[in-house]
Amino acid sequence: MRPPHAAGVPPVGRSDGGPTAGALRQHLVAARLAGPVATPREKNLTSYRLFAARDPRFTLGVEPDRAWSERDVLRLMAGRCGVSGDPEHRSGRDAIDPDRTLRALDAFAERLGSVAARRAPVLFGTGHPHRLLGFYGVLADAMSAAGCPVLTPAQGRCVDITTRFGLRTYNLAYVRGVAFMRKPQVEGAGCEPGAHTHSPLPVRVALEVAAVAGGTLPELVVGDHGWVCGAGQLGIEAIGPADTDDPAVFVAEAEGRVSVAVPLDDGVRSDAYLPLTRYVLNRACLSQ
Repeated sequence: MRPPHAAGVPPVGRSDGGPTAGALRQHLVAARLAGPVATPREKNLTSYRLFAARDPRFTLGVEPDRAWSERDVLRLMAGRCGVSGDPEHRSGRDAIDPDRTLRALDAFAERLGSVAARRAPVLFGTGHPHRLLGFYGVLADAMSAAGCPVLTPAQGRCVDITTRFGLRTYNLAYVRGVAFMRKPQVEGAGCEPGAHTHSPLPVRVALEVAAVAGGTLPELVVGDHGWVCGAGQLGIEAIGPADTDDPAVFVAEAEGRVSVAVPLDDGVRSDAYLPLTRYVLNRACLSQ
């Protein structure tokens, strides 16, 4: 049986269960993962301005090597994602080049395959549990089946994160080997996973607990937001997807802290990401 697909979006695939590059490109645009996307131009430009100002809500744990002006960030994002490079384009829709997404997915798959071949330890984490938990969960299952330890350090540990509503305490939880933050009052089996967060604190806590306990540290962190940026800043190889309003991930890639940043909309229906996992697993020779 094929995995479910987003409403109004045709399933992609071939007889062996994996989408071709051409079929996946069509899916990216149809599902609005790439092509014209929902993230408005105004939000992108605000993110670029605040990243340039070193606002910690937008640096996601990255400490850039050099000064990045708003124009510098815009030029980078035009090159890495395909957003409009025109600084006078101030409002309306923006876009992601699906061909850039495909090339990045190929690089993402190459890194997963290389780590799987060594049976090296991996850590998965997301700040978008409602959208991306399934995407990472399938990858974690495949890496585990290939013999890679999928790490779950600091499970249940409390993490205090500053939000626009003030200081909030969350618990570090894992589902299918994927870390995310959950409000303490919703702990327990069957509860919907919790918080949307950009903070690098969860990955810092997880890595610190593993190091202090003398446990295994990951050779690769797969995640988004603060997970990928926080790990990369600490010198651990990191790969993951990023939206057009997350310039920190692409700056980290440009400066060599993140190995692969995959440009895509990170806020669409969760089942729209399933063809991407099948494509990546096939490219990485990890299909089950």
